This record gives sequence, structure tokens and C-alpha cells, in this order.
Amino acid sequence: MSATAHVSDPGTHWTAGDPARLATLIRLRAVRMVAPHGFGYLGQALSSAEQVAALFSVMTPGEDRLVCSPGHYVIGIFAAAAELGILDEDAVRAYGQDGSSIEAIGTERSPVADYVCGSLGQGLSAAAGFALSDRMRGRTRRTFALISDGELEEGQVWEAAMFAGHHRLDRLTVLLDANNSQVDGPVDEITTIEPVKAKWEAFGWLAEDIDGHDVTAVRQALIAANHASRPSVLINRTSTAHGLSCLPPDADGHFIKLPPDLAARAEAELTALLERRRG
Repeated sequence: MSATAHVSDPGTHWTAGDPARLATLIRLRAVRMVAPHGFGYLGQALSSAEQVAALFSVMTPGEDRLVCSPGHYVIGIFAAAAELGILDEDAVRAYGQDGSSIEAIGTERSPVADYVCGSLGQGLSAAAGFALSDRMRGRTRRTFALISDGELEEGQVWEAAMFAGHHRLDRLTVLLDANNSQVDGPVDEITTIEPVKAKWEAFGWLAEDIDGHDVTAVRQALIAANHASRPSVLINRTSTAHGLSCLPPDADGHFIKLPPDLAARAEAELTALLERRRG
């Protein structure tokens, strides 16, 4: 895969295999990506691993589009791409380094996802534009957008939701990572966004509130959304510490510190989990 290729580019291919195993591999890869820096956006990979794994198990390679709205969430997508062979090892090892295209906070130049936003709250607008453009061209490809619950404090998200609902963009599916974490603290302490499901439904969306760490449930909801007659949103309830019991209770979910000893324990824990599942 070239340094600028995206999942929808013709010729792109992968085989996802077992989504549950892929979710663990995403976490392990993310630990290895963050470890050299000693800190980083590990929590976003931990909370979204099952969603990303489910996505790669249902997306049609070289056809469907992927939008990552919160740029720091791209770590999970990069990790999955590396595990699936659509991002080479040299590239992923340069994650977060000066001059690397595999940036800690993705941009419009980032590979793999078709569009990665810098400023928060813009991804749904891009995804709705993709979905409407494809409809006008008679294309049946799906557009998936990964957004975060903190972004729901942005008015642009709701404008885009209203637009997509009005146009009944049935090929558009949103995965909302509801981990109750943002840079200023817990989302529910900054600005109340509940009831989230009712709000999306009020804009004409099919909304499902699910356990975002149940990869089977996420995958089944993504498949069901393919048959909807309107846009769909999966409200995935998650945690920024899920899958790593070695993290201290006070670990900052938005930007986790990962000194060498903790990185080693995290890698050992996830490696042991993979071995148990293999056995």
C-alpha cells in the first residue's frame, strides 16, 4: 500500500479474520506505537478497538469509505491497517515522529482512512458529503464515520445529522465512541449530551445503543445498518481503559502516560491474552 492510499482505493484488499482477535491485536499494536514516546492517545485505541475491528470485518475493500472525525483516533485505524497488511511496518514504526505521514493526530494527508479531520466536529459533514455524492453518481458504496461523544458538543455535528436525516442517506453509518472522555474531563461534567439516542432519532436516524466492547454486537449492528432506509448511528458505550487491567485507576483516558515498566506490563498482558485465545 502506498503512503497515500486509502481503504476505498481500487486494488486495496485485506482479510480481517476473527474480529475479537483483531481487537486485541489493535490494542497490542497501539501500545507498541505509543511506548517509544512514553505517552499518547492509547485510550482512544482501547475504547475503539472493537469498533475498528468490526468495521474492517464488514467494509468492502477498495469500495467503501472510512472517515475518522477525531484525528487522534486514527491510532486505532493505523494499528488495524498494520495488522491487516495495508500499512507497511516501516511506516507504522514511524508513528508520531517528526516528518512521518503516520501522525499522532491525523490530517487530511493521512493514509488508510479516506478522510481524517484535524478540528473536531467536522467528520460527519465530510461523511454526509461522500454519501450524497455517491448517491448522485449512482454508487452503492457505504460510508462509515467514526466520531466521539465529546464532538457532540459541536453544533456542526447536529447540522450534519439534520442534513443526512433530511436526505435519508441510507448508505451512511456512524460509529459514535461514547467513552465519556475528553481533554477537559468527563463529557457528562463538561456539557450534558444525553439523551443521545433520542436526539439522533429526532433527526431521522436509526439509532442503536450498544456495548461498544462487544465486537459481535457491533458487527451485527453494522450489518443490519446496511439494510436501513435512513442513516444509522451506533452509540457504542466504551471505556478508555478497556482491555488493560494493568493501567492505574487514575490513568488519564484522553492522553495516557506509558513509562517503560507500564508499557512492558501492558504488552505482556495483551500477549498472554492472545496466547490464551489461540489455545
